[in-house]
Amino acid sequence: MMRNYSDVLQPFADKASIGLSFLCLLHCLALPLLVVLLPSLVVLGLDDERFHIWLVVVVIPLSAFALTLGCTRHRRLTVLLTGAMGLLLLCMAPLLGHDLLGESGERLTTLIGSVLIAASHVKNSLLCRQETKCECSERT
Repeated sequence: MMRNYSDVLQPFADKASIGLSFLCLLHCLALPLLVVLLPSLVVLGLDDERFHIWLVVVVIPLSAFALTLGCTRHRRLTVLLTGAMGLLLLCMAPLLGHDLLGESGERLTTLIGSVLIAASHVKNSLLCRQETKCECSERT
């Protein structure tokens, strides 16, 4: 039976979005500690706000794609809404930035957004595997 492109791309997009959310978490939590321990890392520019914006630019379309495909498959709107809330928070962090949120507020907003995105993609993937009509390559 010929599989649809979404049957192959959706599990990959979920996993990639989870990975990128984890990268956001590492960026927010570990980078300040690493810069203190290894000051030469500052040269890489990872503490720059542009890095955060590039992560958001990649995460938004990838997450929206995977969550939309998953929602059409398993019809659980709460998964899509949780992911959308996470994306909104992730977008708010660099837009509002240090000026309105402060450094801690920006970091907390990013962390909550990343966790919501990752959780929605994990749930999306689990629901896909449980779906009897699902032809995901991840089924075992």
